[in-house]
Amino acid sequence: MDVMQAIKERRSVRKYKPDSLSDEIINDVLEAARWAPSWNNTQCWRFIVVRDPDIQQKLAQTIRPDTNRGITAVKEAPVTIVACAELGKAGFYKDVEPTDKGDWFMFDVALAMQNLALRAYSLGLGTVHIGLFDALEAAKILGVPQGYAVVEMIPIGQFNEIPKTPRRRELNELVFYERFGQSQRMT
Repeated sequence: MDVMQAIKERRSVRKYKPDSLSDEIINDVLEAARWAPSWNNTQCWRFIVVRDPDIQQKLAQTIRPDTNRGITAVKEAPVTIVACAELGKAGFYKDVEPTDKGDWFMFDVALAMQNLALRAYSLGLGTVHIGLFDALEAAKILGVPQGYAVVEMIPIGQFNEIPKTPRRRELNELVFYERFGQSQRMT
């Protein structure tokens, strides 16, 4: 599958078939995540593969049902991949934060998880990025040690339905030239 096709067609899938996924498939999508770029190649991400339905139910309980539609996805998907980050690595140079962005772990983990989601889609699988949950409680459930943060959960599996394509803004609504707000290139 062409990369641009995967980018345009991938959707946030929240309903899954119960079909199991092989270790080979899970390792394939994790390999895509592993090859994501990161700050100074720190590769601060760590991934927890959760197949145990009891643990997935506990993780689903960290999601507030009134604020996040992903709760069903974590309950139903055959696998949930939880992304964690080693803190104090990304965004640092000689133990100093040289930018005003602080610890870059969110950037790095997002790049890895988007690689994972695109690879999953190219294999005919659905995913959804879930970031609105009680990360501290999820860390307790998963035994994540101090110095690491739970960042995101991605349920993954055969999709039961593909959501409709949402409207995307046109480039002329998003792109400026030379200065913020300048919508035309100066010739």
